[in-house]
Amino acid sequence: MTFVYMLECADGSFYTGWTTDLERRLAEHNGGRGGGYTRSHRPVKLVYWEEHPDRRSAQRREIALKNLSRARKLALIAGRDSSA
Repeated sequence: MTFVYMLECADGSFYTGWTTDLERRLAEHNGGRGGGYTRSHRPVKLVYWEEHPDRRSAQRREIALKNLSRARKLALIAGRDSSA
């Protein structure tokens, strides 16, 4: 099982990624080992995630989420946008 996730960074920005282990990946991001962007925007908190059957579908969804506007991301996180 793979996951697509969104993190909210300390400055209010969002980071989107995919992983096979959400807890480990969140710890990596907050420990400064998760990616260049989150290293300089810590701490981060997990605000959204979806399960996917495989890496390929998770990566496609990650790209789609990254292309959403901030307003659409906020609506998705709040559970108001099922079409995203």
